[in-house]
Order: sequence, then structure tokens, then C-alpha cells
Amino acid sequence: MSPNAPLSVGAVVLTMNDRPVEFPRALACLLAQEGIDLDVVVVGNGCVPEQVPAGIRTVVLPENVGIPEGRNVGAAHVRGEFLFFFDNDAHLPGGDELARLAAELDGDAGLAYVQPRIADPDTGVTLRRWVPRLRAADPARPGIVTVMAEGVVMIRRTAFEAAGGWPGHFFLFHEGIDLSWRLWNHGGTGRYVPDVITHHPATDPSRHTPYHHLNARNRVWLARRNLPRALIPVHLATFSVLTLFRLRTRSALTATLSGFREGLHTPCGPRSPLRWTTIARLTLAGRPPVV
Repeated sequence: MSPNAPLSVGAVVLTMNDRPVEFPRALACLLAQEGIDLDVVVVGNGCVPEQVPAGIRTVVLPENVGIPEGRNVGAAHVRGEFLFFFDNDAHLPGGDELARLAAELDGDAGLAYVQPRIADPDTGVTLRRWVPRLRAADPARPGIVTVMAEGVVMIRRTAFEAAGGWPGHFFLFHEGIDLSWRLWNHGGTGRYVPDVITHHPATDPSRHTPYHHLNARNRVWLARRNLPRALIPVHLATFSVLTLFRLRTRSALTATLSGFREGLHTPCGPRSPLRWTTIARLTLAGRPPVV
């Protein structure tokens, strides 16, 4: 690539044709980005994508394969040195967000992914779950991070492919932690860049009926896939205590227990435990993989 050539970014957006207002806005803000060589692909997760502007390619999946697998499909159909995964109800308020994120990755060869600050467009509030670290009280504090809010994140393609991509069988929830850990296990790091702002409505994932079941199942799969055997019970004990403290209804408890059982008794996918040196790096970065 010429030294003066713009950095190349491949953006992946999923749709189920269920957001007729937000989805066109998400695509429009991507196409308005400047200073990069941008390629965009829309993946129809169980549908033929509608409201797609001319010049944007589409991929049609005959059934809904879930968010992480849909993103894997999109990544295979888009070009770019860096991959940008973008929720279809998010939007970029300016025209240079992708160029700034790409510049962060381009300037540090050891950086595997960067995440902007996500804020509600109406209130400006950044939810704690959007801040990829334990000490999340100040969402404006930048730094190295060990997990990600997977709905709006840019990842170096070579690192993404080396780590095996998203855990497609998770369907929904915790796929960002799984991928982050594997990116770190391949020698990369993550960075939170809060001066780059992305807007996203501050919705509650627990509004979805399957949330509690999938949340518990995938957490068990996450631990079984990625942790040394000695740390699996520690991680799951911590998760169980925190989850039980947060549950408010009997139905949520029942769904959580059902998901936990499924996670223990069904295949979790290929197992590739984190190296102890990676666990040490994660701990020094502020988040040991037992929390």
C-alpha cells in the first residue's frame, strides 16, 4: 500500500429487516465516513436485506444463524485490513470515526482491537456494560482493555483470523469476551478510545425472553472453551454469585439454571485454554479472567 493511501476498512452490518428507521441511518453514516477506503457488506440473517443503498453488497442467509456467526459470514465477504462490526441500530455522529479508529490500529502493531465510547444519543449516557473494564464509573477514561462491547468494535483482520473469529455457535451474548480473550492469547491487546463517540440506544438486553438462558449457557461455554481447568470452577462460582444477586424474578432464575445446565452438558466448541502468561497479562491489565 502507498504511504499516502487511505487505510482500508471492511464494515459488517447485520439485518433482520426489523429496524426500518435505524438500519438505513446506520448505513448512511457508514457511507458518510471520510479518510478511509471503505467496503460495506450487509448480511441478511434469515432474510433478504431491504433498504440497502446501491453499491453496498449483501449476503443472504436462509435462516437466522445468530449475531456472531452472521458477523463471521460478513467478515468473509468484505475486504479491508481492519474489520468494523456495527450494530444496525447504532450510528456515527461525525464523518471521521472510522478513520480515527483505523489510525489507532495502524499506529500500534501489537493492538488487535479498538473500541470507541458508546453513548445513548438522547441522554449522552454510557452504560457500564459498554465500558470494557471493571472500573467503569468514568467512561471517558481511555486505556488498555481486555474485553469488548462487540456491537461497535474495530479489529485487525489478521488478528481476527488468527483467533478464529467470533464463536458462531454462541448465537448471542458473551461472544465479545470469548474473542477478546483469544485475541490476547495470540499476543494482541485491546484499547478503549473514548474520545471517538458512537451513538446507540441504551436498551436492556434482559428485555429479550432468551436472555437469561443464553447468558448463563454461554458463560459456561466461555469458561469451558477458554480457561485452564483449575480456573473454570472459580470463574463460574463468581458468575453464579453475581448473577443470583442481580436476578429479580423466579422466571429469570429458572431460565438461568436451565442455561447453566445446558452449558455444562452440551458441546462448548473447540477448547483452546488461555496460556498462563496470557492470564498474567490480563490480570496486569486490570481484569483477571475469573471475573
